[in-house]
Amino acid sequence: MWHEYINATTIEQVLDVLAERGPRARIIAGGTDLILEIENRVRTGIDTLIDITRIPDLNRIWLGDDGMVHLGPQVTHNDCAASPLVRARGLPLALASWEVGAPQIRNRSTVAGNLITASPANDTIPPLMALEARVTLRSARGERVVPLSEFYPGFRQTVMQPDEMLVDIAFPAMQANQRGAFVKLGLRRAQAISVVNAAVVLTLADGDRIERAAITLGAVTPVITHAGEAEAFLTGKRLTAENIEQAARLAQESARPIDDVRASAAYRLEMVRVCTLRGLRAILNGEERAALPENPILLRDPDPRPAAATRPGQGAVSRSSTITARVNGEQVSVAGGQHKTLLRWLREDLGLIGTKEGCAEGECGACTVFLDGQAVMSCLVPAPRAQGADIVTIEGLAQDGKLHPVQRAFIEDGAVQCGYCTPGFVMSAAMLLEERAQPSFTDLQHAITGNLCRCTGYYKILQAMQSAASLRTNAQAPV
Repeated sequence: MWHEYINATTIEQVLDVLAERGPRARIIAGGTDLILEIENRVRTGIDTLIDITRIPDLNRIWLGDDGMVHLGPQVTHNDCAASPLVRARGLPLALASWEVGAPQIRNRSTVAGNLITASPANDTIPPLMALEARVTLRSARGERVVPLSEFYPGFRQTVMQPDEMLVDIAFPAMQANQRGAFVKLGLRRAQAISVVNAAVVLTLADGDRIERAAITLGAVTPVITHAGEAEAFLTGKRLTAENIEQAARLAQESARPIDDVRASAAYRLEMVRVCTLRGLRAILNGEERAALPENPILLRDPDPRPAAATRPGQGAVSRSSTITARVNGEQVSVAGGQHKTLLRWLREDLGLIGTKEGCAEGECGACTVFLDGQAVMSCLVPAPRAQGADIVTIEGLAQDGKLHPVQRAFIEDGAVQCGYCTPGFVMSAAMLLEERAQPSFTDLQHAITGNLCRCTGYYKILQAMQSAASLRTNAQAPV
């Protein structure tokens, strides 16, 4: 694990540390990829992590005077999925962001991190490439702008230098005559890595004549690729069912898919055709927004407590430094633990063992806690991020000796079997009720996409969540 953790307060501070330590230092924002890579020794030789979550304004999404939509390096996938600007002027990115992981993951994972990890299966790279995005890289030596199409020289490689920080992602805002879609095929409906994904952006003239086409494919080859022959075929033609069928076949013929543990090359080849077909058909039928809820469940407090980014951190900390945080309403200070994950710090240093370790990979949701008003997987959060933060665990849900409505409902409806996953489900359900007082059944389903029950007790869990919503509503109703 890391030896030093730096809570940076300015970009200049980040660049100074990167210039001094080079490849031994890494920037961390969400950390949903980096923590696993360090723990699994995929990335070695890193002894310093630089946390940028306390730097102001890095989570901004804005439309610039240059006509570009800009994303700061701290913009999360939930930020994109919920952003009116991204949904209106960069729909394929909003669609892809909604497909990433689960709510707890999307609350931490950043679009910048997704780009830098450089996996060909990452969901936000194809739409950003189809949207002709560019990234701005900054170092103590200066600044450069790189088109995303030139950002990836090979498998899991980028052109970034060890002393550079990605400070901006920008793409031309989609215009009224442009339509876009994103289609993902995974092995399950949520928390799935893409087997194949496809992004489509069409520029139309005279209603349905295609002036320009961009079709990008993910999880097919070692880097994201354009379906060039299909793009060329569509240019100048009408958007018709026949032309869509032919374009999908051309995308298939030009693909050179890979074999891996998720799918064979032969299966991927057929799915390239299917995903391209679905994306183009969605645009033809005006259904490209169908997969994106109008008001998506984010599992974060709509009126959150002041985030740690608004409070000063400790600067550079070592393994013996003290972590001070507000946990379940009480101020705690614990020496050590800086080299751990938040999950281990809560369990081993604070003795709060209600938060469970199920997979330690952000897959099962048993370790869900609230961090500054957002549900997160604590196994993917470094413990030093707790400095100055407000944390709630399962032990902190009950108030004044009374169980939370979700806890009561889980007991009364028998929503517990082996019980190991229960704390995570309860935390997700509790945050859902903070976010939405009267959730629909679909909202309930979306809220627990990041939680796994190996006893397959989902029917009772959903029943209990419905009961809890009724209990909460009845308790708040005027007498």
